[in-house]
Amino acid sequence: MLELTNVEVIYSDVILAVKGISLNVPDGKCVTLLGGNGAGKSTTLKAISNVVKTEDGRVTSGTISFGGTRIDNEDPAAVVKGGIIHVMEGRRVLRHLTVEQNLVVGGHMASSLRDVRARLDEIYSRIGRLAALKDRTSGYLSGGEQQLLVIGRAMMAKPKLIMIDEPSLGLAPLMVDEVFALLKSLKAAGVTLLIVEQNTRVALDIADYGYVMENGRIVLEGAASDLRSNEDVREFYLGLNLEGERKSYRDIKHYRRRKRWLG
Repeated sequence: MLELTNVEVIYSDVILAVKGISLNVPDGKCVTLLGGNGAGKSTTLKAISNVVKTEDGRVTSGTISFGGTRIDNEDPAAVVKGGIIHVMEGRRVLRHLTVEQNLVVGGHMASSLRDVRARLDEIYSRIGRLAALKDRTSGYLSGGEQQLLVIGRAMMAKPKLIMIDEPSLGLAPLMVDEVFALLKSLKAAGVTLLIVEQNTRVALDIADYGYVMENGRIVLEGAASDLRSNEDVREFYLGLNLEGERKSYRDIKHYRRRKRWLG
């Protein structure tokens, strides 16, 4: 469904943030993009949705195709209309609006008010917590509730592909479980997902395939099951030794230093 080929992204004509990456997101699958802060994960999503232009960035090389059509020079609104919804990091709810008003905004491309109502009913049936909070001002929701809301707002657009950036960031473990249970249900319903996530454990639990980014490049890729058993991923990202035991902070810190030096 989505294909990036040798894509480079530059900010302010100076900073090379993404350095010739290639990746594929098959129809109906979940792909995760892993890596630490500053690896280029969020920039990759912004390049796909083309909101990178709003940050003085641009794709300077390579191609981005969706459904066989190039979109790297498309207007962001056209990318949305084509079926890609980008849920950005930071739970960007419209804070002064209610939960239901936020959802209605997400359904702005619906053909009629009846269609909007049908989509709302579908969201409420899938995310019961939002049904109970529909009249609540979204700025007063908890972080986890806001994350559910922005995913629900994305679902209102009936997307072919949802790209979601750091869905677990700053959430309590129980809310992380609830958010990823929702994402799993969307995947089971046939929605294609591209997830950027630093919580490698939960990301690989839902994903079919994964890519690991460092310093703007993809340094490792493979089936999620293979990445879970990969020694580097287990030590560097999961903090586990070969026996599956959690490594001490000192061991992990030493490994990170060693990995950077070897790279």
